[in-house]
Amino acid sequence: MKKIYSIAVLALVFLLSFPFASTAQDDIDQFLQESAEDGEKLVGAYISPAIKAFSLGLNQGWYNTAKPHKIAGVDLTASFSLLKVPSSEQLFDVNALGLTSVTLVDNNGDPLTNGNIPTILGPDTPPTFSPSATVNDGMIDQSDDFQGPGGLELGSDVKLLKNKMPAAMIQLGFGLPKGTDIKLRLVPKVDVGDGKFNMFGIGVMHDVKQYIPGIKNLPFDLSAFVGYTKIKLDVPFDPGQNGVFEVSSTTIQGVISKKVAVLTFYGGLGYNIAKSKLAMLGTYDIGGSPINDPVDLSFAASGFRTTVGMRLKLAVLTLHGDYTLQKYSALTVGVGISVR
Repeated sequence: MKKIYSIAVLALVFLLSFPFASTAQDDIDQFLQESAEDGEKLVGAYISPAIKAFSLGLNQGWYNTAKPHKIAGVDLTASFSLLKVPSSEQLFDVNALGLTSVTLVDNNGDPLTNGNIPTILGPDTPPTFSPSATVNDGMIDQSDDFQGPGGLELGSDVKLLKNKMPAAMIQLGFGLPKGTDIKLRLVPKVDVGDGKFNMFGIGVMHDVKQYIPGIKNLPFDLSAFVGYTKIKLDVPFDPGQNGVFEVSSTTIQGVISKKVAVLTFYGGLGYNIAKSKLAMLGTYDIGGSPINDPVDLSFAASGFRTTVGMRLKLAVLTLHGDYTLQKYSALTVGVGISVR
C-alpha cells in the first residue's frame, strides 16, 4: 500500500518543502494492511497536524501594509513562514480512535494502556502494533506485529527550526480605483512527481477609512482584506485509482498600518477558515478484500488570528517580517518589489 504514502507524503514534500519526509515512506502504508477502517483512522490522526498547519500557512504573507496601491501600482512579493507546532499536536491517543483490528503493544507484545504515539510532526519514536486476532493455542503470536511510522521530529538538529513547519508563497498585487488592491497567487497545472499540481489564490484589500467620517484624514491607513487560496494535487495510481489532496483556505481581516519615514508598522485582526481533503479513490486490495475508496479524510482548521509586523521600504525594494498568533502561530519574513 505505498499508494497512501505517495499521496500523503508527496503532498507534504512538495507543498511544505520537507526534504526529510521520506523517513515515513517505509511505514505509513502499514496502517492500512489489516483494515481499511482502522487504517483510515490511523492515517488521519497521524497526518492531521501537518495538513492543518499547512492550510493555515496558506493564509500567511498576504499583506505588509494597510495602504492599497495607487491605480496601476504593482508589487511582487515572496514570503516564507515557520508555523509553530503545539506540543498537543505532536502526539495522538490511539486508544481514543476505537480501533478494532489492531492493538498498540510494547516490545513484549503486551497491550499498552498509554496510547500516545507520534503524529507526523512529533518525535521519531515508531510505535508497534499487533493484529487483534493473533492467538494460536492460547498463545499470542507476535510474528504478525508491525511497526508504524515515527514522527519527522522537525528541526531536531537546528534549534531555530525545532517543532516548526515551513510554508512559502509568491504573489502579485495590482492597484485598482477607489482604494482597492487585488492580489493573485497562481500556479497552472504542472507535473509533480507522478501527479498534477495547481494553485489559485485571490485577495482583495479595500480602504475603509475613506467611508468613516472624522478619521479619514488622520495619518494612518485602515483596510478590510479577504483572501482565498486553493490547491489541488492529483496522483494517478493503477487504472481506476487515484489519490487527491485538496486545500482551501480563506482569511477575513481588518488591517491597520502607520508609516514613519521608510518604516511601516502594521497589524491585522481576523478569522481563518481552512478545509482540507485527502483521499484514495478507486478499488484497492486491503487484507485480501477489495475496498472502495479506503481513505477519504476531511480536516478543518479555523479560528481567530492576530498579526503584528513591520516593513522596510527602500526605493522599490521592500523587506518585511510579522508574527501571527493563531492555533499554529507563525513567523513570516518576506521580500518584494513595490511600485506606486
